Amino acid sequence: MNGLELSRAYFETYGRPMLEEQFSGVLPYLAAGLAGSGSECFGFDDKVSEDHDFEPGFCIFLPVEDVVDRRTAFALERAYAKLPREFMGYTRPLMQPVGGARRGVLRTAEFFAEKCGSPDGTLTPEQWLAVPEQALAEAVNGELYFDRFGEVTRIRAALAAYPEDVRRKKLAGHLLLMAQAGQYNYRRCLAHGETGAAQLAVFEFVKSAAAAAFLLARTYQPYYKWSFRALRALPSPLSPDAELFEYLLTTDNDPETAEEKYDVIEGIAADVIDELIGQDLTKAICGDLEKHAYSVNDGIADAGLRNMHILAAV
Repeated sequence: MNGLELSRAYFETYGRPMLEEQFSGVLPYLAAGLAGSGSECFGFDDKVSEDHDFEPGFCIFLPVEDVVDRRTAFALERAYAKLPREFMGYTRPLMQPVGGARRGVLRTAEFFAEKCGSPDGTLTPEQWLAVPEQALAEAVNGELYFDRFGEVTRIRAALAAYPEDVRRKKLAGHLLLMAQAGQYNYRRCLAHGETGAAQLAVFEFVKSAAAAAFLLARTYQPYYKWSFRALRALPSPLSPDAELFEYLLTTDNDPETAEEKYDVIEGIAADVIDELIGQDLTKAICGDLEKHAYSVNDGIADAGLRNMHILAAV
């Protein structure tokens, strides 16, 4: 049983009855579910994940105090704290995790303000570019068990994916970095005898190629330690490239391997270009990712975003 399943079972066993029996008057204004920080909110948890911040628990989301007042919020906090601490072999710890409460009673506006800087999910193009992608992933991950008020559902829908112009700006930047690091600098670094710099070029290529894969799939990339797990699960033709990324990162740069690695880099570039063409994101017709980067940037409708430096979003 993973964390999402554990949370749902705990909520249905103890949470829903508590809310219906003790808080029926404010139930129409509440939402409950599991979302935010932690591998369990993405469904990425395993036995190793259980060594910290893993517990049977859930989130209760409250609207502003004008709708659900502070006294009711305090009563909800006390009721949540009194729920059984042990469930299916797991125990809720007495101490809060580092960074503050992840479960229990949360104000909706505060939760989303912490994740994306906006209490209601409204962001300008510049704000979209400034919010860390992993934080956006945490704002919309997990599962809602119910949302009578509809506020949490509405905000999650508003934040579910990058606006198209923002997606294009970020994609253009990563395509340019892929071109510079993989198609150009990797071989040049090796020619200079700089094997360490060559491997850094590989890292930069893989990092931007992974980012491009998530952008092309219209899905946020989570925190880096879960990127490969998430990439393999992407509903995208690029998800098999995760194994090629690992090969590039974990192999040496002796002459024979380096030549093979360059072929892999070009193969990944070709896969990305196929996706760009398939989504009608580029007008370029070539294998040069740099030309595709500028073509993607040229397709941005917002003049302010389009005219920003091509690497402004990365």
